[in-house]
Amino acid sequence: MEQNTSNNGLKIALGVALVLFLGTAFYTFDLMKKKNETLTQLKEEKQLVMTDLSNMAKQYDVAISESEVANSNLIGARTRIQGLIDSLQISETNVKSLWRYKQKYVSLQKEMDFLLEENDKLKSQNNMLTTSLDSTRTRLEERNMFTDSLLVQNTALAEVVENAAVLSTVGLKGFGVIERSSGKLIPTERARRADKLRVCFTVAKNNLVQAGDQELYVQVIDPKNNVMGVNEQVIFGEKSLNYSLISRFNYENASLNVCEFVTSRTDEFEEGRYVVNVFNEKDLVSTSEFTLK
Repeated sequence: MEQNTSNNGLKIALGVALVLFLGTAFYTFDLMKKKNETLTQLKEEKQLVMTDLSNMAKQYDVAISESEVANSNLIGARTRIQGLIDSLQISETNVKSLWRYKQKYVSLQKEMDFLLEENDKLKSQNNMLTTSLDSTRTRLEERNMFTDSLLVQNTALAEVVENAAVLSTVGLKGFGVIERSSGKLIPTERARRADKLRVCFTVAKNNLVQAGDQELYVQVIDPKNNVMGVNEQVIFGEKSLNYSLISRFNYENASLNVCEFVTSRTDEFEEGRYVVNVFNEKDLVSTSEFTLK
C-alpha cells in the first residue's frame, strides 16, 4: 500500500513538473514572438521616417534648383536633413531612438513649411527688385530679418524635446576663422587662410535637465574622414566615440550660446567638406557641415 502511494505521488509530481515546463516553454515562445513582431514593426516605422525625410530632402532640392539666388537657409536645412538621414541609418532600432527621430522630423517639417513659404516670398520679391543700390540694400536687409526670424524659430522648436530630460542643441554651424593679433576673428572659406575652425551652437532650454555643470562632445571630421582635435575616445557601454573636444559649460535651464575652437595638428587645413557632430554622451543631438575651398 505504501509502495502504491509513493508511486502515485511521484507520478503527480512528474505531471506537475511537465505542466510547468510546457507552460514556461509556451510563455518563452510567446515572448520571443511578441519581441520579433515589435522589432519588425519598429523597423517598418523606421523605414517610414526614412522615406518621409527623403521626400522632404527632395522638396528642398527642387526649391534650391528653382532659386536664381542661392538661399543659404534652404541649403543649411537640406544639409541638416541629410545628416539626420545618415544618423537614422546607423541608429539602434528601439522605441526611444525612433521617438527621438520622429520628434526631430516634426520639427524639420515645421521648419520646411516656413522656409519654403518664405522662399516663395523671396523669389517674388527678387523678380521685382532692380539693380539699383537702394534695391540691393533692401534685399540684404530683408535677408537679415529673415535670418533673425529663423534663429527665433529654431529656439522655439527646441522646446519640442522638453519631455526628455536630456540636453539638445540647435543652430549648429562650423566655419574657418582668421585670428588677428588683436584677437579679432574673421570668418573665411579659404582653407589656406584659416587659422582655426570655430564651432557654435545653442544649448536649448529644458526645465527637466538639472542645472549645473554640463558637457557635450564635439566631433569634427575633415575631408579625409579623420577626427580632428584631440581625437580621444570615450566608452559608453558597448559603444565608443572619438571626439575632437569636450564642451563644458554651466547650464541654468535657459538657452545658452556656446562656441568652441578646433585646430589642425599640421597648422594647415584640407580643402573640402567638413562634418560637425555634437553628442550628448553616445546620442547624436546635432549635425552640420561646411566647406573650405
